[in-house]
Amino acid sequence: MSADTDGRGLPFTLVILLGGLVFGFGLGLSGMAKPEIVLDFLQFEDFGLLFVMGGAAVVSGVTIFGATNFLDRAPLTGRGYTRRLKTFDKNVPIGGAIFGVGWGLSGICPGAAYASVGLGNVTILWAILGMFLGAYAQGFVRSSRAEETDAAAAPSTD
Repeated sequence: MSADTDGRGLPFTLVILLGGLVFGFGLGLSGMAKPEIVLDFLQFEDFGLLFVMGGAAVVSGVTIFGATNFLDRAPLTGRGYTRRLKTFDKNVPIGGAIFGVGWGLSGICPGAAYASVGLGNVTILWAILGMFLGAYAQGFVRSSRAEETDAAAAPSTD
């Protein structure tokens, strides 16, 4: 697979790699890649995760605010900044609740799971496999429902 398969080129791919490196390093440094620390947060015993997430949100928010207000185009892609609007439908709270159950059972959130492997937590690979299978199952159900809806809406040829 070449770095240019999506038309963005090697510089874009290298920046994404660098971002992942920084993300993983930060998760490891903060301890958030350790399921026991995440579980302590979920049991209201350690609020460090709240500060890590809050700090990350502030840094990301300031960066995005600065980029969208002082640059007319994204530096690597040359595309203009647009806002993606998503409706708040019933899938958001239902999906959030299901995500929360999975988070509590596995003791780790998706991004931190990958960083946890880097810290030597090989057992977390089971949780990562479960995430992939769960996402695939959700996509399968969504596709099946869309096909049923399309079939019901199709005009009858009788």
